[in-house]
Amino acid sequence: MTGLCSGAMAGRGMFAFQGPEWYSQVDEEVLEPELAIVDPHHHLWRLPDSEYLLADLWADTGSGHRVEQTVFVECGASYSSSGPKHLRPVGETEFVARVAAESADGPGARIAGIVAHADLRLGDQLSEVLDAHAEAGQGLFRGIRHAGSHTEHPEILFIPGRAPANLFSDPSFRQGVRLLGALGYTYESWHYHYQLGEFTDLARSVPETTIILDHFGTPLGVGPYESQREDIFAAWKADVAELARCPNVIAKLGGLAMPDNGFGWHLADRPPTSDEIVEAHQDYFLHTIDCFGPDRCMFESNFPVDRLSVSYRVLFNAFKKMVADFNDGERSAMFSGTAARTYRL
Repeated sequence: MTGLCSGAMAGRGMFAFQGPEWYSQVDEEVLEPELAIVDPHHHLWRLPDSEYLLADLWADTGSGHRVEQTVFVECGASYSSSGPKHLRPVGETEFVARVAAESADGPGARIAGIVAHADLRLGDQLSEVLDAHAEAGQGLFRGIRHAGSHTEHPEILFIPGRAPANLFSDPSFRQGVRLLGALGYTYESWHYHYQLGEFTDLARSVPETTIILDHFGTPLGVGPYESQREDIFAAWKADVAELARCPNVIAKLGGLAMPDNGFGWHLADRPPTSDEIVEAHQDYFLHTIDCFGPDRCMFESNFPVDRLSVSYRVLFNAFKKMVADFNDGERSAMFSGTAARTYRL
């Protein structure tokens, strides 16, 4: 399993969320509740000691902001327990499609797209997996996330990546990414900041495929990276600017409240306010928007992973504050339009 939460699934108990009393310490009025939102990145899972299902998603997306649609992104949960190994990720798509059907008839945000997992190195078998996802997705299958996150220090990370080194340059992997583009599907990745150059090389090699950058490339801030934040940020800025020169790349704006980013909010006595999030994260957001432009950027919640640190209401208040100086069209693109276009919602 190679997705963001796929690494987490091995730890299972690590996703012990704070209780309501912890989040209630920061109670903010919702800003601009009329602004339509498409959340292009959330997960769903059911494990023995942790779950995040439709009721939980609706509790978050329905906490005051106008979230109309969402996109589920693979997390390595609910795989089929039998059958050919390469087809087992289709079980997750089957599970999410059932939840999405329920969401279509309910009072909350509708799950309007599914980004599934497949091993893009499968060669001739890949088409079989994509066809199976398309059938299982009941019209919602939009693309694949095969994460490239590789670490030499898994012991220091809350969610350690499990990808092999040099995945992005693997010829069979690149062939798989090209196939996605030929079939009209997207490719996206979760990886670390020091892999942005490799990711850029991949994007250049497959110009016909729409590629999506998750979580800013996850600038790490723990372990040996904790004392290097300024140097990492400087290198990250240059790498993001270079990546943005690839017109086939779209950037998701979010995912910086994960524990491995090193801000430590999940360990604090109270969650951060939206102003504190803006102060800590704004430079990452505004630089990415400046490089890519609003039409190639989309705000993401990355829930429930970022829920370890902050409530949905406060997180989207912070997002809205960060782009308060942008015009209505630009804000509409970042909060809904780019996601709707990219995922064909």
